[in-house]
Amino acid sequence: MKFLNGGWLIRDGYDVKYAANIYTANVEPKKLTLFCPFGVPIHHPGQTLGGGILTIEVTSPRPDIITTCLINLRKDRSNCPKFQLNETDPDVEITENDEAWEFTSGRLTLRIAKGETIDFQYLYDGKEIAHSGWRAKALVTDPDGQLHVSEQLDLGVGEKIYGLGERFTNFIKNGQSVEIWNEDGGTGTEQAYKNIPFYLSNKNYGLFVDTPGKVSFEIGSEKVSRVQFSLPGEEMSYSVIGGENLKGILNTYTDLTGKPPLVPEWSYGLWLSTSFTTDYDENTVMEFVDGMAERDIPLSVFHFDCRWMKELEWCNFEWDESKFPDPEGMLAKLHERGLKVCAWINSYVGQKSPLFAEGAAKGYFIKNADGSVWQWDLWQAGMAIVDFTNPEATAWYQNHLRRLMAQGVDCFKTDFGERIPTKDVRYFDGSDPELMHNYYTYLYNKAVYDVIAEVKGADEAILFARSATVGGQQFPVHWGGDCSSNYPSMAESLRAGLSFGMSGFGYWSHDIAGFEDKPTPDLFKRWTQFGLLSSHSRYHGSTEYKVPWLYGDEAVDVSREFTKLKLRLKPYLLEQAKVTHETGVPMMRAMVLEFPDDPSCEDIDTQYMLGDDLLVAPVFSEDGTARFYVPDAGGDHAGEPWVNLITGESHEPGRWYTKTYDYHTLPVLVRPGADPLNV
Repeated sequence: MKFLNGGWLIRDGYDVKYAANIYTANVEPKKLTLFCPFGVPIHHPGQTLGGGILTIEVTSPRPDIITTCLINLRKDRSNCPKFQLNETDPDVEITENDEAWEFTSGRLTLRIAKGETIDFQYLYDGKEIAHSGWRAKALVTDPDGQLHVSEQLDLGVGEKIYGLGERFTNFIKNGQSVEIWNEDGGTGTEQAYKNIPFYLSNKNYGLFVDTPGKVSFEIGSEKVSRVQFSLPGEEMSYSVIGGENLKGILNTYTDLTGKPPLVPEWSYGLWLSTSFTTDYDENTVMEFVDGMAERDIPLSVFHFDCRWMKELEWCNFEWDESKFPDPEGMLAKLHERGLKVCAWINSYVGQKSPLFAEGAAKGYFIKNADGSVWQWDLWQAGMAIVDFTNPEATAWYQNHLRRLMAQGVDCFKTDFGERIPTKDVRYFDGSDPELMHNYYTYLYNKAVYDVIAEVKGADEAILFARSATVGGQQFPVHWGGDCSSNYPSMAESLRAGLSFGMSGFGYWSHDIAGFEDKPTPDLFKRWTQFGLLSSHSRYHGSTEYKVPWLYGDEAVDVSREFTKLKLRLKPYLLEQAKVTHETGVPMMRAMVLEFPDDPSCEDIDTQYMLGDDLLVAPVFSEDGTARFYVPDAGGDHAGEPWVNLITGESHEPGRWYTKTYDYHTLPVLVRPGADPLNV
């Protein structure tokens, strides 16, 4: 939220009250509370009359994390959904002298200066990593009379900000305005399906705003030397996380918000989808499956998208009998071929669905303020939305999934979860609708993941999810959403996946060859290379089938070659998944995450590391040209060349390359001293 008019003035219609100084403080065993007047500093008791204060509470949920809560007027927050955090009540040290208070948790210290202004300095092992100074903490009233709590941290020279969820805009977030608000906007806009109020700075700190609400970030976009974040209401809690490097910060952040679990071994193979609105029946499915086998393209998962159910009845959780008269028999055939089965679902129920009347009668849907069922037509005619704050509604929804799994479905694609209403609606448990908008996806995906883990076992639990919020990394895998079939969209998908990985999520996928349009054979082959060198790999589309033979004989060859390459890499991927599970470091990671001390890696968003030892640079051009950077591996292998996994060609470190590749090769380089094909 921008409220300034240049460097000196306030925008018309806004009112801003800055916290001035710390008038008094309370020191408790594990809590420091500061009382700060708005406007001008208080020097004597007579100035305490007729003005408000900002209460600042400093605590620590885990070592190396210091949490600050800014409070104007205390409100009852019992109806506010909260992220499920793993707090450990760590030992902290609070000291005071004539110049400052110091609050230390682990190796992180917050030094709060005494004086005429409020000054927060964060130090990790004694080195400053973040700072909040003059006129940083404020209470802002917007033109509609809505109050917002606002905070600012300095943005230093050369400092770069990463993360904030799966964002399709520039990888470096400097200069951007970011709204943490889940929306179904495709991959070509500033909107995002997966908004995470957490960022990483290359100054080695992380910033997490602990709310599912609509946090607004201005990253050097209003005051160019500051990161500003604000939240509607009168209370905002945020945590600064310190670490030796970006990986260490991610580890600590995911200790707090949840680690990505291990996912089934079979999930790393190729997934093939029916596509979205394409017409298909059992014969079509078996033709696709047998066609892959006949062409020697190993397939691991077959996915049934929307039209396994009747139109206008999504979701009814019933197979369309005109197309699938014997679903159990069909699923058994797929299992006999060694395949797992995924089925598309969402949390919406169209009015024509037989389940609508039952859900409405039993109070299982989100309601209008007057108690009637909330409905609209912007997806399925007259659709309602399952209210997962109602335990009976959750159990009802899960029972339909149990029935499908009893038929032979192994996992689910949990689509949507972003278009959640906020105006004049109410939830079963009384939750604040504004805060439920982003939080809804957590309850939705958790409900589905939990029932799969119950029926199939925790080792077999996996989703293919589109929406997410904080903690959603515990319910993988997520894919990138509705991309177009062109190179810019392929590149924006990768940017988003790298940002997502910088936000605490361990696994990520995307629609190979694009979702919205029909790809050219050229794009199909290039995106196939990229897709099969991602943590998870799925052919999917909107109106077009994505079986390789529709795009030419060479597309079949490329699909076969790279699917088999990924299967050869499976032992390596499984080892890397253990790293992801234990540390929160993503399998597909930005170059800056792996090489934080190499300035050349700070901005790169067209290549990535697949685990510790593989550098992948997808080809984003019709002429087959790739431009990529090879870092120095350092350590015992400093200065040694990287070798292309496919061609054996050597590449000296510390330089950029521009090379042309045919469809059977691309830059996929092995780190010196590693052998990912022989783990």
